[in-house]
Amino acid sequence: MQKLRYSQYIEIPIAYDALTVAINPANNWSTQMTAIELKKMWEPAAQGKITQWNQINPAWPNEPFILYGADEDSGTFDYFTEAIVGQAKSIRKDFTQSENDNYLVDGVASNKNAIGFFGVGYYIENQNRVTAVAINNGKGAILPFADTVEDGSYQPLSRPVFIYVNIKSADKPEVKEFVDFYLKNALLLVKEVKFFPLLPRAYKTMLEHFNSKRVGTIFNGKPAIGLTIDELIRREGRLQYENY
Repeated sequence: MQKLRYSQYIEIPIAYDALTVAINPANNWSTQMTAIELKKMWEPAAQGKITQWNQINPAWPNEPFILYGADEDSGTFDYFTEAIVGQAKSIRKDFTQSENDNYLVDGVASNKNAIGFFGVGYYIENQNRVTAVAINNGKGAILPFADTVEDGSYQPLSRPVFIYVNIKSADKPEVKEFVDFYLKNALLLVKEVKFFPLLPRAYKTMLEHFNSKRVGTIFNGKPAIGLTIDELIRREGRLQYENY
């Protein structure tokens, strides 16, 4: 696949998303997990070897867990593996994966020993069927709520969401109209799809970036693990033009 040349695109952050690690409501032992425990459960070395709850934490049951997760072609899969295992697409293979998040929710909801990961929107829609695991990344156990995503405390499973506009298309009336509408209505639009909005001033700034055709990226092709909303906006404010 050809590498994206960010010097040809206007980078526009539009929201924050969060990944939820979900368990069955009957599970009363792993309601809190550390990033280290999740890595021990999901890393490639665990395949065929780490299969019981008490292998993750001795205080947990001597029962086999059942794993569900996003499919390997999804951005959710890439981000989860990068954030938890430490390398994109690096994960054990003995789990049920699906591009259908509702299928993952159904799997977790159907067995007390099931655990899975998917977008927070599907957790929000199914809070009566599955339970979110509070993630402890060294600063206490944090649940995926709007305030914990916005203040940066839900880590490392929150991430920014972008749109990219080709600079060659930026002057087209239909493109300008779309981006203008998108950013002026983003506060409401992102909530409709269960994402978390940026600050209102951020959308005004991003519209200014688009109108001035400010190309480049703040990431250089690297994932935004652990990036808070405030830091995202600060980086965008000092974006440097990248050519590669």
